[in-house]
Amino acid sequence: MDRLLRYFLQQFIRRGAMTFTTARGTQFSCGDGTGERVKARFLTADAERRVLLNPELALGEVYMDGSFVIEDGSIADALAILMNQPEILPRWARLQWFLRYLVRHARQFNPRRRSLNNVAHHYDLDGRLYSLFLDADKQYSCGYFETPDATLDDAQLAKKRHLAAKLLIRPGDRVLDIGSGWGGLGLYLAETTGASVTGVTLSTEQLQVSNARAAELNLASSARFFLEDYRDIPGPFERIVSVGMFEHVGVDFYETYFRRCSDLLTDDGVMVLHSIGRSEGPDVTNPWITKYIFPGGYIPALSEVTRAIERAGLLVCDIEILRLHYAETLKAWRERFMARREEAVRLYDERFARMWEFYLACSEMSFRKQDMMNFQIQLTRRQGVVPITRDYIGDAEARLRGVERGQRPRLQIAGE
Repeated sequence: MDRLLRYFLQQFIRRGAMTFTTARGTQFSCGDGTGERVKARFLTADAERRVLLNPELALGEVYMDGSFVIEDGSIADALAILMNQPEILPRWARLQWFLRYLVRHARQFNPRRRSLNNVAHHYDLDGRLYSLFLDADKQYSCGYFETPDATLDDAQLAKKRHLAAKLLIRPGDRVLDIGSGWGGLGLYLAETTGASVTGVTLSTEQLQVSNARAAELNLASSARFFLEDYRDIPGPFERIVSVGMFEHVGVDFYETYFRRCSDLLTDDGVMVLHSIGRSEGPDVTNPWITKYIFPGGYIPALSEVTRAIERAGLLVCDIEILRLHYAETLKAWRERFMARREEAVRLYDERFARMWEFYLACSEMSFRKQDMMNFQIQLTRRQGVVPITRDYIGDAEARLRGVERGQRPRLQIAGE
């Protein structure tokens, strides 16, 4: 087993410096010796065998179980090396990838009932967990880092402002927020633009928090949140925004999604879609992420999205690629989580804390070392709805900053 493990790991790890100790005590090094050395240990032969047979799934599992430990460095340091190799997958795992690709449509098939269950798996966890690492507004999506020294809260406020600017909202506009989370974006739009916001979510935990926050801000009449599937909400709306929800739609429902948005949007309406994307074409979801974090989830290639937009008859007016913004967001989340890790252990257990640590670290490195990015796509139903240059975005952001300065202090989540 030791010889086999050594052979495959040395074949795969060509960059960086990583030393492994096997369950029998054998030690060997991999990589070209560059960078800080990370030391890892397998505690059981079973952990070694599992990683050899199915590395994409098993590495996270053996870390969760405590049978693979990092002795020098952190799991984030280890993943930074493992996810920065010339070949993303070890050679012996390519067949597994191909088989997963063949069945990806079945795994991403998300009718209403399955969508509800998938959302509950992740978003109906104890709300105190998310308070450990999110910003005060509980924005669980990519921030917008305008400056290198921006804090997480700065970046999340800037993200909301940037989206609002692209939406070109007028006072009284009806705005639909698809996948409204804990209500932060919808409340921001209602408070700063005078819009009438309808937010829809499939998470009962998020729904309760959103409506409570709206009531506390005296915005219950202008920001309303519902437990509703995007396919069932009635329209019309002058503006539609969706942040961090499209990753849960599934490839077979992309055209359904955009056709529904087109039906809901008024003739002079504007939509902005904010989603994680991949730069290198269609792929599959990591099996560990599918099993433990986001069942039914999939990060789309931009080509898959634009094809569905074209078929739905919508016009693309603007596409912006946010490259390392999510890497910085996830780094902030990971550092905040690790600072309060013991609280996560008390909420759940040690295995859960290791799972969450692995999730945040591997997500960060997928943006930092691989082909992940975020995109914002602005859509309309006809030409001439938005200005023909992008200057209006900066102008609108400047106006919104002035509105923000005149507002009351931002609402904190109850219990924080």
